[in-house]
Amino acid sequence: MEAHLLNYLNENVIEAGCDEAGRGPLAGPVFAAAVILPRDFHHPLLNDSKKMTEKARDILRPVIESEAIAWAVASVSAEDIDRINILNASIAGMWLAVDSLETRPEYLLIDGNRFRPYRTTGDTHIPADRIPEYNRLPFSCIVKGDGKFAPIAAASVLAKTYRDEYMKMIAKDYPDYGWDRNMGYPTKEHIDAVKRLGMTPHHRKSFHVKELEATLF
Repeated sequence: MEAHLLNYLNENVIEAGCDEAGRGPLAGPVFAAAVILPRDFHHPLLNDSKKMTEKARDILRPVIESEAIAWAVASVSAEDIDRINILNASIAGMWLAVDSLETRPEYLLIDGNRFRPYRTTGDTHIPADRIPEYNRLPFSCIVKGDGKFAPIAAASVLAKTYRDEYMKMIAKDYPDYGWDRNMGYPTKEHIDAVKRLGMTPHHRKSFHVKELEATLF
């Protein structure tokens, strides 16, 4: 069923949609994307990436990359997630993606209900020279925005596909954890592998899972 997405919130303003992928896994970075779409962009497959098939996401990714006015993807490592927590890491990832856009947005559409003004975190290498500019940049947090606004949905597709691609790549070095299938989420296969083999450098050691408490603590 085709989603009926809005293309913008504000008239005559350059808006970037922002979303992340990978807040819940036990392993791997969190990825974030920022996308500025043409006002008339439309694609029948576009929706919240979690509601799309992998095939549909893979079809849409090159379409978004070729037709977007600007797009960017950034990641924050498991080590930095442990250092600054997953919420701050997700927000930092979105700011890193925004900072990489070739076209500067005038407004941000954020998926979810938590965000904060731009700032440096030394841990994620956000440049300090643009803080005054970005601290004035307005934004709206939109709960389930990836199913409501096309720029956020597009960002969700990019963040998800880039993260899945990365997890499949590092799964080749750690095949027993099943990351090419579970993408680092705490499935039984993944948890059993941690119990047998322990944590890897890609694991988020600050994440607590009941089945692993004896292993971690």
